[in-house]
Amino acid sequence: MGRGGHGLARVPVVVRAGAAPLWWLGVAAAGVGALPDGFTGRRIGALAGAALFLVTAAVVAYARRKRYLALAREATRAGKYDVLQSRSVAVRNWRRGHRWWLAAAFLAALTSGFAVPVAGGAVLAGAGAGLWAKAAWLGRREEDGDVLLWVRVDWLNRGAGAPAGRTAKAYRTTGPAAGDAAPGGARRRTTPAPA
Repeated sequence: MGRGGHGLARVPVVVRAGAAPLWWLGVAAAGVGALPDGFTGRRIGALAGAALFLVTAAVVAYARRKRYLALAREATRAGKYDVLQSRSVAVRNWRRGHRWWLAAAFLAALTSGFAVPVAGGAVLAGAGAGLWAKAAWLGRREEDGDVLLWVRVDWLNRGAGAPAGRTAKAYRTTGPAAGDAAPGGARRRTTPAPA
């Protein structure tokens, strides 16, 4: 990074990076977990799974919102020499940094199916849905402010996640055309204009 610039990752992209793997691993674990009767039986396990899905999705979606809002309020404009990380790189870094955690969570969800069918997979899928909801909420904040929110890459945790963690001291902003991800962290449908 020349002349004091920093690498910047899109906040909603980092939040959204875990949504798809958690969702699909959760769906797969819930599907496999529906096969055994477990200790509770399939019906009770499915009902418990549905409740756990909703609770987990709500907790993940609403966790640390005050911290995100505080960092967004104090955001400063990105500098001329800051380097914007592409969406694909941010997603790849998050998934690479969390691959062992994802594998352990999937194994735990599969194993729990022999005790309470479906429930473990429902928790994983709920976490994925909650991350999608949080990224969408951040996208609405970006659209309302007509800016995109970025965090310094070196302020993310070792797994390239936690954009509202203790090490994230402030966000930076760019215009809505910067980068290659739409508000909320999804892929842009059209090629962005120069920022």
